[in-house]
Amino acid sequence: MNHLIQAAVKVDKDIILQTFKNLQDDICQKIELLDGSARFHEDQWDRPGGGGGRARVIENGQVFEKGGVNFSHVYGALPETMSAGLKLPSGHEFLATGVSIIMHPVNPYVPIIHMNVRYFEMSNGDKWFGGGIDLTPIYIDEQQANYFHRSIKRLCDQHDPNYYPAFKEWADRYFYIKHRQETRGIGGIFFDRLRVDENTTIEKLFDFVKDVGDSFVPIYSQLVEENKHKTYGEAEKEWQYVRRSRYAEFNLVYDRGTKFGLDTNGRIESIFMSLPPQAKWLYNYQVQPDSMEARTLSLLKKDVDWIKE
Repeated sequence: MNHLIQAAVKVDKDIILQTFKNLQDDICQKIELLDGSARFHEDQWDRPGGGGGRARVIENGQVFEKGGVNFSHVYGALPETMSAGLKLPSGHEFLATGVSIIMHPVNPYVPIIHMNVRYFEMSNGDKWFGGGIDLTPIYIDEQQANYFHRSIKRLCDQHDPNYYPAFKEWADRYFYIKHRQETRGIGGIFFDRLRVDENTTIEKLFDFVKDVGDSFVPIYSQLVEENKHKTYGEAEKEWQYVRRSRYAEFNLVYDRGTKFGLDTNGRIESIFMSLPPQAKWLYNYQVQPDSMEARTLSLLKKDVDWIKE
């Protein structure tokens, strides 16, 4: 009976907003357990023009040097800079809500991870979902890359067998640092402007987006547990700082979420929450031949089949 009642509820912006808030709460609780010592600090913020959000940051933990799980819900007149950048018609009201996550671990062998789910709606009736999940290992372990991509493919296949190949390719293109000619990490999936059409409904799209959000902790927990106790020294930390600098370059130069936040007068502390606590830009940094660092660099490219047999 409860299932029938739930199925009859039409998905709308209020349901989506509450679901994203619940997702933020759930992930924060589980990340605190995964870290074992640190707790999230919350700042609630208001946006001039409409809306606001809840920024939650965890710092100086046993596992996580810095991480953030942000919820935002902003609305109002569509700024001209945003309509031009997103190629949207001007003169409309907009609403955007979502959850964005970034974790920067202490141990260089624990990968950086990013995930976000979002919903966008305009007063002209146009609406869509976007999001994705991607992994940025400091040292690429091909077996763990295989696990990560298999997990995502399994999730996608439950909704549409076309999702993984299309969204994996999208992530490879999107998370590419053009000026370095390398990918940010091993990718994952990225999707945007998923709309209702003759093949799907808003309920089906929302179910997929919810599953992406719910997949974050189970997938990442295994990677954390496999790597958090590995020993490392100064050389590994320096490599971590160098790789973090590439991460920062991508977010500042190419990331759509950063640009969206700036174009909508979002809260600067929340927008730049994704940046690592420490990074290094070493002049003409070169890795040693046949090293783990060189192996990682050789794999930072598009179109790698991480789940090949």
